[in-house]
Amino acid sequence: MGSVKKIYQKYELTDRDVDRIVEMAWEDRTPFDAIEAQFGVREPEVIRIMKDQMKLSSWKMWRKRVQGRPTKHSKLRDDEVGRFKSTRQKHITYNKISKR
Repeated sequence: MGSVKKIYQKYELTDRDVDRIVEMAWEDRTPFDAIEAQFGVREPEVIRIMKDQMKLSSWKMWRKRVQGRPTKHSKLRDDEVGRFKSTRQKHITYNKISKR
């Protein structure tokens, strides 16, 4: 998968960054927009990273679960679904983009 290596190089992603992207993408309530805001990686690139990092059966299960899911796409979310903050989020200090 040469294209995935290009994604890693384009965004200068470390192993830690890739692990965090996979973790955020796996979470149902973390929208792709949040990944893009933090790492600059767009949804199609996140999908390719996930496919590279997961077993095929796990990737297929994940894709089926998140495809068209409103909580993964900010524009499809109800106003009732607020911003989700993981209990682990306060412990993460290696974000690529500083908090504002």
